[in-house]
Order: sequence, then C-alpha cells, then structure tokens
Amino acid sequence: MSNKKNTIPVYDICSLQGANHLQRAFIAENFASYLLKHPNLHRPHRHSFYHTLLFTKGSGKHSIDFEFFDVRPGQVYFMSPGQVHSWAFDGEVDGYVINFSGDIFRHFLKDADYLEQFSFFSGVAQESVLQLAPQYFEDLKNLYSKILDVVAVPENGHTADLIAIHLLEIFILSEQSKHKETPLGHQQHNNAVLHHFRKLLNRHFQQYRLPKDYAAMLYITPNHLNALCKEVLGKPVGDIIRDRILVEAKRLLVNMDLTIAEIGYQLNFQDNSYFTKFFKKYTGTTPEAFKKLYTTIK
Repeated sequence: MSNKKNTIPVYDICSLQGANHLQRAFIAENFASYLLKHPNLHRPHRHSFYHTLLFTKGSGKHSIDFEFFDVRPGQVYFMSPGQVHSWAFDGEVDGYVINFSGDIFRHFLKDADYLEQFSFFSGVAQESVLQLAPQYFEDLKNLYSKILDVVAVPENGHTADLIAIHLLEIFILSEQSKHKETPLGHQQHNNAVLHHFRKLLNRHFQQYRLPKDYAAMLYITPNHLNALCKEVLGKPVGDIIRDRILVEAKRLLVNMDLTIAEIGYQLNFQDNSYFTKFFKKYTGTTPEAFKKLYTTIK
C-alpha cells in the first residue's frame, strides 16, 4: 500500500492478503468478514487490481470515481485498477467480495484485452453497477459461492483455472443481465462501435479532445458517432469526452502528489487558469477545493 502523505491510499492484493488468497493474485471472501479484517477501506482508496462485490444484505452508499450509488441486496459492481472507491454503510452488510489480478487469465486467454469487452470494465462508474433481476441474482450468488468453495480447498493444481472459469461465467452472466432486452443486429453493431470508441478515448483523451478525432479513427462521421452516443449512452459525444477528462483530473487531484499546474499540464491544458476554469465550470468547485476535500477525509 502507498503511504504518501496527503494522497488516497493505493491497495494491492498483497497488502490485503488474508487466509483466502491465491499466489498473491486473488482474494475471495464473505464481505462481512472482509470488512472486519480491513476496517479502513470505507475511506476513499484505489486498487491496483480488479474488484467485484455482490451485495446480499445491507444499505447505505458506496462511490466509484466520485459517483455515489445506493447499496441494495442483489446489486453487483465491478471496478478496474485505478478507480477510486469508498463506502458508507448503514448497519450490517454482507455479500461476496472478489479481488483478482488480470494475470489470473494470462495463460488462459490469448486476448490480452479480453476483459475490456465487458461494459462494466469500461472505467465508467455508471456502467459498473448493476441491480440484478431475481433470476440473475440467484445464479450469480451461486457462482460467487462456488469461487469461495474453490479457494477454501487446498491447492490441487487446477485451482487457478477453476477460478478463472467461474469468473468468466460471472462476467458473461452479468453482461447478459444488462442486455437481456437488447435486440440483436443493429444494436449489437452500435454497441461494438461504442466499445471501440471507449477504448480509443481511454488511450487518447489527453491528446484528442474533439469528436471528429475519434470519428476519424472509427471511420465514421462525427454526426454518426454523436447519434450513437445519444442513442445508447444518453449523452452527446462531446460530453463523454469531457467526462473522461474530468474523471482523470479528479483521480490525479486525490491520488498523486502533484501541483494543480502539473495536473493541468499532464492533461494537456494550455495553462493552469484554463484548467481551473474548465474544472470549476463542470464540477462547481475549484481543483484546489476538490483536492482539499478528498485529501483530508478521515
């Protein structure tokens, strides 16, 4: 775990190891037990690993990248490395928590970017949280429970493969739960284009800020890309690009020991005043105030 002063801590799997771990690449536990072992995790923190949690009991709030969500039984969420997370529960809470390194799939999948095909690993907080219909909740609960059972058995040479298989089942079933009413054909094509757009945006948001830049990389017109974003994501493409820049700005403000000017420069703003005006216009607060709020949370 990072111990830099005035930064939100970054946890790796090694720093969170308990009785249930697999070669420092995996943790799976009942959530109530996990909370008892790690009482400080309610504070804002980051992970260097992938993280998923299925709630079976409880209420309160949790946040992913500064977006807040109500805790409800039957809710599942997924997080990618680097996202900022915190909890504020009301009373008792329980469920299943799984932390895993992408390395667990290294010898299992040829496609290094395989996990990126799942919408909940896009790095967009609102796409990371799913409220499951009863049939999906029961099926997913059984899969999370199976993983805990596998971890509890002494290493037999196939543990990692079994875990990887059950994780993939969880991912596929969760994605199906999001799109159970999605028609085939046209909508699938739209989703594929937007998935590619998300990947390009995550790679190039510091350099390219205009819709026409991404449309050119996708070999479609800016109007077509804008229409797709409005239809599927409910926002024009310009807003999605802006939101990605703001998320990165917030992560840098609370996670790194950088000055405001250095963060603005890293995000390719021409000067500090332009970055400050941009941030305040869309968040309602200055970068300095935002940084102070999150670096003084106890």
